[in-house]
Amino acid sequence: MAENLPEEHKSVEEAEAEAEKRLTWQEQFGVSWKTPIGLFGVGLTTVCFTLLILGLIGHMTGLIENHYAAIVTFLIFPAGTLFGLILIPVSFYVRRKRWFKNSLSKVFLVIDFSKKVHRRAVILFLVLSVVNLTIFALVVYEAYHFTESDFFCGAICHQVMDPEYTAYQRSPHAKVGCVQCHIGSGADWYVKAKLSGLRQVKAVITGSFSTPIPAPVEHLRPARDTCEACHWPEKFHGKRTKKFVSFTNDNQKEPSVQEISLRIGGRNPYTDTFEGIHWHVSKDVKVEYQSLNKTRTAIGKIKVTKPNGITEEYDVPGGSKEKVAGEGSWRTMDCIDCHNRPTHVYESLSGKIDMGLFAKKLNPELPGLREDAFTVLQKKYASREEAKEQLVESLVTLQAKRNGDAFVKEHEASLISSGKYLLDAYLGNVWPDMKVTWGTYKGHNGHQDEADGYGCFRCHDDTHVTEFGKTISQDCAQCHDEP
Repeated sequence: MAENLPEEHKSVEEAEAEAEKRLTWQEQFGVSWKTPIGLFGVGLTTVCFTLLILGLIGHMTGLIENHYAAIVTFLIFPAGTLFGLILIPVSFYVRRKRWFKNSLSKVFLVIDFSKKVHRRAVILFLVLSVVNLTIFALVVYEAYHFTESDFFCGAICHQVMDPEYTAYQRSPHAKVGCVQCHIGSGADWYVKAKLSGLRQVKAVITGSFSTPIPAPVEHLRPARDTCEACHWPEKFHGKRTKKFVSFTNDNQKEPSVQEISLRIGGRNPYTDTFEGIHWHVSKDVKVEYQSLNKTRTAIGKIKVTKPNGITEEYDVPGGSKEKVAGEGSWRTMDCIDCHNRPTHVYESLSGKIDMGLFAKKLNPELPGLREDAFTVLQKKYASREEAKEQLVESLVTLQAKRNGDAFVKEHEASLISSGKYLLDAYLGNVWPDMKVTWGTYKGHNGHQDEADGYGCFRCHDDTHVTEFGKTISQDCAQCHDEP
């Protein structure tokens, strides 16, 4: 007889039961999200999902080609859609807990398959779910490829990655995707890279990233998994002739040209022996070393295991145990230990100027141009924008002081052309805000920078010695021939 009782004498359960009887199942479903949170979730999901579909169509048909628009389409809109969907059940929970003053009665959804309208609604729900899941699968697929793109790797964090991305775009590997070297194939390294990426995103957001970016990169995938997918040390390369061109401030017209032959080596098909520089990474040889610093420019102990199984251990005089404390993990030598800048190659200051003179991009007829080029390129500009404004003018001013105003007026076009070449050289190698300048990143393949600890002479120094007195030779004939 509860229905005859006054309203104030009815229990909460009885009141809710009566409310449930008065509401259809569609109304019961509707009130589950009719709170401020639920309405916001429905609105956010609807807007983001609609824009997501339009963006997906635009990218697939080529109507949208902007990379930054892809960030919004494949990252922001899906995140907004999912967040809105999450808010709907949250709003249902909030309604049941009566967190709002005017919360609706607690009602439960009842679906009766004996009723035709219920069956149609369920079928419609399932069809829409399949459509939505299909669209989301397509979006996830496209988002995966977008996050693997060179643009995503190099241009999203523009300030931090601009030096590396610029150097990459002019490198011999410019047509090789970033992920092919930094991640490679397989799910395990993909997951590792994305987890590391989260740490890097946090560093960019908080501004806690290092300037310049430290090198070498820690926890980089072994070169045998990446580089050797295209470059096989077992293949015999023989010799390669390399030309070095240089000028002096006293003679900027007649270059000094030195040609030298490098024994690249590999497995010689005629002798079936591994020879040349690539002997270090032969599958029959294992070279290990301990680095005394993070830049790997100072080498302590070295172990060489040869094809016959014999291992030779070299050390610097007096031992290096105390120096290795904290840095003494052994590393197996691979491609990156010599080719440490295989893609992100920065040019040398003197080499860029000398090649400009050799190619006549810098007019050698302008007296003192080489010396003035060094001056303007080494000048401390506050920013790249300031360099764009001042570098060419600085060169003209120096030439005016050296050769007079009349000379500058006569050769104005040539000076401006030379200045533009130097400006391009500066913009391709110097980023003041990232503390990247000439010589910040040097290469180990060779020994042009041996004074700073870079190159072959880290090990080939005639100083590392075994307990039997055998040293790692510095004899030029090991790697070089006359052309």
